[in-house]
Amino acid sequence: MKFNDLDAKMRVYETANDRCILPAMYMVARIDGRGFTRLTKEVHQFEAPFDEKFRNMMIETVKHLMNCGFNIIYGYTQSDEISLLFHPNENVFGRKTRKYISVLAGEASAKFSSLLGSVGAFDCRISELPNKKLVEDYFRWRSEDAHRNTLNAHCYWRLRQDNHTRSQASNKIEGLSISAKNELLFQYGINFNDLPAWQKRGIGLYWRSTKKQGFNPKTSEYVFSDKKFLYTDFELPMGEEYHNFISDFFGE
Repeated sequence: MKFNDLDAKMRVYETANDRCILPAMYMVARIDGRGFTRLTKEVHQFEAPFDEKFRNMMIETVKHLMNCGFNIIYGYTQSDEISLLFHPNENVFGRKTRKYISVLAGEASAKFSSLLGSVGAFDCRISELPNKKLVEDYFRWRSEDAHRNTLNAHCYWRLRQDNHTRSQASNKIEGLSISAKNELLFQYGINFNDLPAWQKRGIGLYWRSTKKQGFNPKTSEYVFSDKKFLYTDFELPMGEEYHNFISDFFGE
């Protein structure tokens, strides 16, 4: 059998189930660390509940993903997860879901592993959202998840530092109301409201423009041009303000 015939015969088994995201759908990718609890608490023993070195690795991984060939207008990270909002006109790979999932998971894993110095793997999924309101809801969902996880994490690790076992710490905070958890932290001298915003809300990355001066040798004049750069936002807004913040990206 000629190669071209064999290629056509076999390739269909790779592509028969290909599906593409419809042009009118908004795309958000969520990339999660695989087995990161063990990786960060046992293998590498990052500081708990939050470690700035780990945070910075996640930020650099987001920057890499926003510069690796996709038209991504907003990146968000909290804990060991990343969310990426694609431009509505994104059309790389013909919007094939398997390509986005495999490439983004691979790129994230490769970049983070190079920063860590050992293997750190990510998985990926794509949310296909039919309107802007759901995009805003998606990012508010992840922001509120960050808030909840931060409160739980600080409670848990304060108890662990106070000689509670894993099960004792988990059982003590299970079922507690938000106010009760805040009170628990206050007993250890911690006001949850005073914790860094990036811990409670996550971190956003998005494109900004700045004026860059250059010299035109033909006219012997100094000229200014717009240059895009990735801005890292450690002070994201909350609640309805965050809805409006996300909505603004669609006007760019």
